[in-house]
Amino acid sequence: MLPTDDPSSLARPVGFALLAMIVVGILGAVFVSHGIDVNLTADVEGTAEAMLDAEQRLRGKAYLAAFGFGLEAFIAVGFFLLLRRWGLMLASWSLAVGLVAATVSLHGAVFALNAAELGSNAAFAAITDRDGRLLLAGLQATSDYTSFHLSLVLASVAKAAVFMLFLRSRQIPRVIAGWGLFASSFVAAAIVMRDFVPVVGHPAVTGAFMVSNLVALVSTGGYLAVRGVREPR
Repeated sequence: MLPTDDPSSLARPVGFALLAMIVVGILGAVFVSHGIDVNLTADVEGTAEAMLDAEQRLRGKAYLAAFGFGLEAFIAVGFFLLLRRWGLMLASWSLAVGLVAATVSLHGAVFALNAAELGSNAAFAAITDRDGRLLLAGLQATSDYTSFHLSLVLASVAKAAVFMLFLRSRQIPRVIAGWGLFASSFVAAAIVMRDFVPVVGHPAVTGAFMVSNLVALVSTGGYLAVRGVREPR
């Protein structure tokens, strides 16, 4: 059973956390990570060059990523508590995968701090020239790219299980749960497939799954934050 007689008192903080995660991600991309996040530019060389001269923003990016990890972990645990009575095994699996995804995404914070050190620590200037530091920064950028996409696949698969349980429990409108299941599956499938089928990596496909996922997360977070969850049937 839930640790409260009112499931909505748990659902609302989870909804607000989901919305906060979206807002933090957008604001971070616009005001902090622009030009120093290869996931936004797809330009490893240009990103690595910019990273060597952006110590403060890299540190800000790292701490935002750490804050995002806390939100992701809170959301994953909240979903588990809300949904375990409708499928303990699936809810437990979703929790485990979601926490692993959050942990993998946290590596982006480590790579950002590494890059900040490369650009600001005199010790690195003493042992290698700028080209050497540029190569090392490029490795940090590439590692950030791979960790981000792996975490996105894992998080999407975990959320697909969450939306399956929401469909089963009918705690949120079926249209929101159904769209969430579609969007989460779309994201995971598209990211994996484009590594093997190049046409799936077309910007139009990327834009489609990003918008689909954004709509799913905003509608779910908004409903939970405002309405909580429906009474079990």
